[in-house]
Amino acid sequence: MFLVLHREGESEPTRWRYEPKKLMSVEREDIERRTGRHFAQFTQDVLQGNSLCRRALLFTYLRRDHPKTRFEDVDFGWDELTLEYSRQEYATMRESILGSLHGDELAMALQQIDRDAADAYDDIEATGKVQLPIAG
Repeated sequence: MFLVLHREGESEPTRWRYEPKKLMSVEREDIERRTGRHFAQFTQDVLQGNSLCRRALLFTYLRRDHPKTRFEDVDFGWDELTLEYSRQEYATMRESILGSLHGDELAMALQQIDRDAADAYDDIEATGKVQLPIAG
């Protein structure tokens, strides 16, 4: 999964690979302090669209590139920051539902996944090792 920042007026978005299990312990602890959530809850809240959690995540990645970035300075339009699955993650989702859904429900889910995957970022670095972004 990718955290994607595409500010108005920019031709290309900035894309960071979001792998919760790969965040450093200092980053995880900082996120927990800033959001008041334990890290597993934070990862779920990021996926569900919690504003504070997404801001804390963006801050973490911005600070890697610009260490003097302050949390107070991190601001974005809601439509400028998205989470996007890669084609490889959609393929993993597709495989996982084949055994759990049936009939029309399966057909509808496969159609939706295939539609979304068609426009998804092709993450060639993750081929064969994709995991969905929930921290344990």
